Amino acid sequence: MDWKLFGLTFATIFFAEIGDKTQLAVFTLVAQHQKIMPIFIGASLALTSVSLIGALFGSVVSKVVPTEYFQVVAGLLFVGMGIIILIRAFGSILA
Repeated sequence: MDWKLFGLTFATIFFAEIGDKTQLAVFTLVAQHQKIMPIFIGASLALTSVSLIGALFGSVVSKVVPTEYFQVVAGLLFVGMGIIILIRAFGSILA
């Protein structure tokens, strides 16, 4: 096992997911139903399934498309989303 890669992946996903809509959905479900374990297990399986799909998809696509293309496209998407968020934020401030 590549523990350095494991740690990098854990830290990246952990910090990316803190405060996201999935965590808020789990928070809301537990607050409504007062049952921790079924919600924790369901959310964990859902996140594990989504991660598995991403890993499998990445494995297949990376054999066809060079990694550099993924990095450029991901970077452009993040920059694009940031620009859209800034435009909306300034639009609501100016309105």
